[in-house]
Amino acid sequence: MASSVPGPLPLPDSRWDQSTFWGRVRHCAEISDPTMLLTTEDDLKNARRIVGAYRHGELKQTTPEFWRAKRELDSTVHPDTGETVLLPFRMSCCVLSNLVVTAGMLTPNMGTAGTLFWQWANQSLNVAVNSANANKSHSMSMSELATNYTAAVTASCGVALGLNKLVPRLKNIAPHTRLILGRLVPFAAVVSAGIVNVFLMRGNEIKKGISVFDAEDNEIGRSKRAAWLAVGETALSRVINATPVMVIPPLLLVKLQRGVLKGKSLPVQTIANLGIIAVTSFTVLPFALAVFPQRQAIHLGKLEPELRKKDDKEDKLVYFNRGM
Repeated sequence: MASSVPGPLPLPDSRWDQSTFWGRVRHCAEISDPTMLLTTEDDLKNARRIVGAYRHGELKQTTPEFWRAKRELDSTVHPDTGETVLLPFRMSCCVLSNLVVTAGMLTPNMGTAGTLFWQWANQSLNVAVNSANANKSHSMSMSELATNYTAAVTASCGVALGLNKLVPRLKNIAPHTRLILGRLVPFAAVVSAGIVNVFLMRGNEIKKGISVFDAEDNEIGRSKRAAWLAVGETALSRVINATPVMVIPPLLLVKLQRGVLKGKSLPVQTIANLGIIAVTSFTVLPFALAVFPQRQAIHLGKLEPELRKKDDKEDKLVYFNRGM
């Protein structure tokens, strides 16, 4: 993000009002815009120069070029480290990275091997995205990463296989209802494992706390309470994002397969499925990301006593990076 560029003057959070949900939607639509994947290293170098000029008072007011530069940095660079996030794991690549995996998980009538493969692929992608975009107050060792990855994959595959075996045994419900429930098994697996994934991959933040800053971006300490809030909100945003993407396409596909897609070939149905998933994902992502601000504000009085001792103004707002 642009906040990784050093300078004595604070940056505006966005050209849109981040205290409102609609303002955050417009901001998240910009940073999740797939055209931001075309940003080159030269573009980033120029963007850092423009933002740096603003932070040092050389650029007196925001301009279209400034907002373009900030957008490129916000969508490409990690706010804590200042390093470029690997392309497949950026928010601007989120829909494209998840498209094939989501379509695979939502494929009807998969066997055990197919279910295990696509749940493994999804959780592998989730681990990479969570790790790449997490708050970097604490690093995670390879052993911790491997342990958390294994737990997330196990949870996902366990829920999916368990529900796949349970749904056919529900004899007291109508066949159509059983069909609907079967199509929603991937949703249950993704949501439950997604929550486990976020808390495991960011467990160090909860154990050790994350950095908290004042309005001038000066670090005032680390807070476990802020970490719980950051990780909890991120897990909830994953659920909010997954719900329409994993629910609307399979239910709509069931309806289409009884109508315009009835009797159509597998390639035609696959293309239709990919199209529905893509449209749903592109529409939903900015709204899901916007539920909670990435730069989160909290009253100092709600944090640990040792942090409150540094400033007697308990109603003072302090800030932390929630991660994505």
